[in-house]
Amino acid sequence: MGLIHIELFATLDLVGQAPGGPEEDPAEFPFGGWQAPLLDDVAGAQIGAAYEGTDALLLGRRTYDIFAAYWPHQKGGPDNEIAELFNSVPKYVASRGRPDLSWAGSTQLGPDLAQAVRQVRDRHEHVKVVGSLNLVQSLLREKLFDRLDLWVHPVVLGVGKKVFDGGAVPTNLTLLEPPAAGPKGAVFLRYGLADGTPQTGDMSEPDRGLGREA
Repeated sequence: MGLIHIELFATLDLVGQAPGGPEEDPAEFPFGGWQAPLLDDVAGAQIGAAYEGTDALLLGRRTYDIFAAYWPHQKGGPDNEIAELFNSVPKYVASRGRPDLSWAGSTQLGPDLAQAVRQVRDRHEHVKVVGSLNLVQSLLREKLFDRLDLWVHPVVLGVGKKVFDGGAVPTNLTLLEPPAAGPKGAVFLRYGLADGTPQTGDMSEPDRGLGREA
């Protein structure tokens, strides 16, 4: 069984809508492309390294359409390494409609999303989910992921689709490596899915070190 690896870019108030540009999700959202002014070399290198070993992409319909219109035309350009990867690996598309799958190596997932994603994970070693917020919310709800890379950026928007909208369920995660921060303030957090559900406690209990005299 392979790995489902989600990569998400979010604001401090956890808005994940259209970080890359206005065309990603233009419906009544005035901040498309909010991530661009906050990118730096540290973040760029970390994001690039996260694609190492990727042998399949899992995409929502809107992200797929944007990628299919862009990446096939980037061969030999400054993003050639990512272009070669994206163009060569299988692409799996979650859509209720009938997307144009002219991008080489593209396949539409079946109507049972959970079962289809499990089959993709069984078929590949490292499946990367990029953008695709609606799809990501479904994967989070079903706990159909193994690793979550979350980039938190120093900006608050107050509007937009949030990462954990859409019926998030109680889930435990474990931090897989120390957080990393770029010079423009973006913080990188890599989590793995953990067993069980969140527990509760009392901060005044003795082992918490709070609420009692020494």
